[in-house]
Amino acid sequence: MTLTDAVDAVLPGALDDLATLVAIRSVSALPGHASDVRASAEWIVEQVRGLGCDDVRIVAEGGQPAVIARFPGPEGAPTVCLYAHHDVQPTGDLALWTSDPFRVRRNGERLFARGVVDDKAGVIMHLAVLRAFGGTPPVGVTLFIEGEEEVGSPSLATIMERHRDLLAADAYVIADSANWNVGEPAFTTTLRGLVDCVVEVSTLDHALHSGQYGGAVPDALTTLCRLLASLHDADGNVAIEGLSAMPDPGLDYPEDRLRAESGVLDGVRLLGEGPIAGRLWTKPTATVIGIDATSVADASNTLAPSARAKISVRIAPDADPDAAMAALARHLETHAPWGARVRVTDGSQGAGTTVPADGPIAAAAHDAFVEAWGIEPVQMGQGGSIPMVADFQKAFPAAEVVVTAVCDPDSRMHGIDESLHLDDFAKACLAEALLLEKLGSDRV
Repeated sequence: MTLTDAVDAVLPGALDDLATLVAIRSVSALPGHASDVRASAEWIVEQVRGLGCDDVRIVAEGGQPAVIARFPGPEGAPTVCLYAHHDVQPTGDLALWTSDPFRVRRNGERLFARGVVDDKAGVIMHLAVLRAFGGTPPVGVTLFIEGEEEVGSPSLATIMERHRDLLAADAYVIADSANWNVGEPAFTTTLRGLVDCVVEVSTLDHALHSGQYGGAVPDALTTLCRLLASLHDADGNVAIEGLSAMPDPGLDYPEDRLRAESGVLDGVRLLGEGPIAGRLWTKPTATVIGIDATSVADASNTLAPSARAKISVRIAPDADPDAAMAALARHLETHAPWGARVRVTDGSQGAGTTVPADGPIAAAAHDAFVEAWGIEPVQMGQGGSIPMVADFQKAFPAAEVVVTAVCDPDSRMHGIDESLHLDDFAKACLAEALLLEKLGSDRV
C-alpha cells in the first residue's frame, strides 16, 4: 500500500472523529466550559492510546489542559513536533448560525461547525497522519495539542519551560494558519504581533441630566468616541506614533478579491494606503473590539460620567510588543479631548515573527506539498497573531519551524458558519504524511 493509499484509507474515520471532537464544546474563553476543554483533552489522549502510544499525558500549568504525546522514531531519525490546539472560540449569536454550531453539517465540499477548521481539523490531521503510519511514523513525533490558544496561550511559556525535554524537536509543524486559496496551499512566513488594552475616559464624578448641563459639560461617551477616532487618520492609516512597519511583501492581493472574501459592503472604502498585502500582513492595525457604555435599550437623557473601550493593535512582525504597548498607552493618554481623564490598563501581548523558509526541513516541506497538492505552495504573511511560533523559535533556536494550514479564505475562522473544505483537508493530511516520510528517508 502506498502512503497515498494509507492516508485515503484513514480519512473517513478521521472525519467521523472530527465530528466527535467538534461536539465537545471546548470554549476556553468561557469558564462554564472548563470541563469541556478538559473532556476534549481526555478524548485526544484516548485516540493517542488507540494508536499504541502510552507515552501521553495531560499537562496544565495554571491554565487549560494541553496534551503531549511522544512517538519514538528509528535510530538517527529527526524528531518533529506536530502542533495544533483543541480549544475553540465562543459561538456568538446562535440565531445567526445556519445550524447547531457544535454539530457538523455538510454542504457540498464543506463541513460547517465551530472549531471544524480552527483548529480541530489540525488536531485530526495530525492524528490521521499518525494512523496512516500505523502509529509508527518514520521519524520521532511529538504531538503537542494546546488547550488555550484562543485566549492568548497564557500558560504556554510555563509549559515549554517545565516540559522542555518532552517538547524538544528538530522541527515544529504548526497547523494553525491559512492557505492562499481553495486548492492553493501556503506556508506562512510572517506573522504580526498583538497588544491590547482597556482605556477608560472620565469627565464627571457623577451622571447629569443632559438637558440641564448638556452643551457645556462633556459626556464621557462622546469624549471616548473622539479619542478612539484619533487612532486613524482621514485615510484609515494607523496614527499611533511609534508603531513601526515592515516593507510591503511582493505578493499581489487584488482589491476585488479582498472585497469578495471579506464581505465589505459596496461603497465602503478600504482602510489605509499602499499594497493590500502590506496593510494586512506587515503594517500595524488598530481596532476597537468592545465598548462599555449605557446600552440603547437602557438609554436615558443622561451625561455619562465614564465610559471605556478595549483596543486591539496588531503590530509588525518584527516590532517589540513592550514598545508597542507603551506607544498605544502614550497615544491614548495624550489625545483625549477637552482635558478628560484617561486611564489605560495594559492587556495581553504577543510577539510577531518571521519564519525562514530556506532550511532543509522547509525544503522537504516544499517538495511534500508540491507532491500532495500538484501546485507550488505560496509563501505568504498572516495578519493574525500566533505567538507560540515566536515562543518555539526562542526556546529552540536550532530547530526549524514550518507553519501550515487547513483553512482557506472562505473558512470564516472565529466567525459564524465556520467551515472546512474537504478536499483541502485531504491534501493537507497527505502533505504532512509525505513530509514525515521525506524527513525519515533523508535523515535531515
